[in-house]
Amino acid sequence: QGQLVESGGGLVQPGGALELSCTASGTFFSGNTMAWYRQAPGQQRELVASITVARYPYYVDSVKGRFFIARDNTRNTMYLRMTSLEPEDTALYYCNTATNPLPWGQGTQVTVSS
Repeated sequence: QGQLVESGGGLVQPGGALELSCTASGTFFSGNTMAWYRQAPGQQRELVASITVARYPYYVDSVKGRFFIARDNTRNTMYLRMTSLEPEDTALYYCNTATNPLPWGQGTQVTVSS
């Protein structure tokens, strides 16, 4: 079974940008649609974006045009470039497969505040 490690979060002002990384160990990464999720305090975890093996992206409406997902199968790594960040984007961000999730990692905290 694989492991997932998220990194790249931090504190940023509204309108700023961050890039998150997700590094996977194990053999599952290159053969699966991968996704970024987030969980804000007091709310359920939600899917933010996903990317197929062929690199077709999907975004929820709230992040379309602001977030950009990418993957590098040679490095077992997925990225989420976040721009024009809003306070509503504040959450703990996780990566995982889009279906049949593996055990969740620790996540990386993104805080958007002035």
